[in-house]
Amino acid sequence: MGDAALLEHVRRVYGASQGRYGSPKVYQTLRQEGFSIGEKRIARLMRLDGLKARVEKVYRRMKKVRAELKALPNYRLEVEAPTGPNQQWSGDVTYIRHGRSFVYLAVILDLWSRRIVGWALSYELNASLAIAALYKALRQRKPKPGLIMHTDRGVEYRAHAMQRWFEKYAITHSMSRPGRCTDNAEVESFFKSLKSELIHQSHFADIQQLEGKMKQYIGTFYNRRRLHSSLNYLSPVQFENVA
Repeated sequence: MGDAALLEHVRRVYGASQGRYGSPKVYQTLRQEGFSIGEKRIARLMRLDGLKARVEKVYRRMKKVRAELKALPNYRLEVEAPTGPNQQWSGDVTYIRHGRSFVYLAVILDLWSRRIVGWALSYELNASLAIAALYKALRQRKPKPGLIMHTDRGVEYRAHAMQRWFEKYAITHSMSRPGRCTDNAEVESFFKSLKSELIHQSHFADIQQLEGKMKQYIGTFYNRRRLHSSLNYLSPVQFENVA
């Protein structure tokens, strides 16, 4: 296949990702479609055509007040990596600029498949936001007792209201070590993708519009279509279906 014809397919895949894919994921997508091509060739065509993946700096959550509840150990360091769904989840909160204020997003990610299994938005950063995301994850996945739920040391996760939910569903709460954001690297990676692929240079009239876009991004694109190098270039849903 000549470069001109191949470039049309490259543009199609790039466009379908709404500019979110760089050359590695475009290459993997075309390979899965049956094309016999080289990754360097795809990179060259994209470079010449000015096609670049959207990349943006991640806005970290603002510093929060310390909670009274004592922090817990990082139990992820004591167990093997998950070998199936609903063995280990990870949760965190980030903020999204909205005019002169902020909207807060809480997510829960299954560490085995990298699938977002629960999320919630609010203008308020509190335990209710984190509980809303957890409730959605529990309702959707119905995990067995013994699940490890890893979070940072944020007040919303250390709150007594959240701890009661962990006790009710026999969830072991694990926390990141002080100053070790890499302990929750998987959710940080999701936030980076979200900010660069959806939030950057986008305008949302209100939280309802943001919620609609978030639902489409997480449910349709990120969980079902977005290729993950850590999953052998499968989407989270594909990975769960073939494992």
